[in-house]
Amino acid sequence: MILAGIGCRETASLADLRAALALTGGRPDALATLATRAEMPGLKHLAEEMQLPLLALLETDIAGEQTLTCSPRIKARFATGSLAEACALVAARRGLPGMGPARSRLIAPRVVTADGKATAALAERLEP
Repeated sequence: MILAGIGCRETASLADLRAALALTGGRPDALATLATRAEMPGLKHLAEEMQLPLLALLETDIAGEQTLTCSPRIKARFATGSLAEACALVAARRGLPGMGPARSRLIAPRVVTADGKATAALAERLEP
C-alpha cells in the first residue's frame, strides 16, 4: 500500500495539488495531510477525483517524525522536517481504518511545485 503525504499552503489550487502528486511519479492508494488542511476544497476534490481516501492527521501525530528532507520553516513550526514526508510515513504505518500498525518507508521524498504552494511525498506500508 502506497500513501501520499500532501503539504500545502491555504492558497494552493487543485492544479497545484495535482502537480505535486504528479511530481512524485507514483499512484497512491490513499492521501494523507494535516487535519487543518483536509477540509480544503482542493484536497477534498483531489481525493474524490482520484477516488482515494483522505486521511487527516493531527500535528501531534507527525511531531518528531524523522524525514529525509528538511525545511527550516516546517521544522520550527511542526517539529518535523517535511509535512509531506511525515504525513506519508505516519499514515503508511497506520494504514486505513481497521488495519493494524505496520512499518513504513519513504519511497519518494518530498517534491515541491514550481510555485511552492504544494508538496508531496510517497511512503510504502510494510506489512509485519
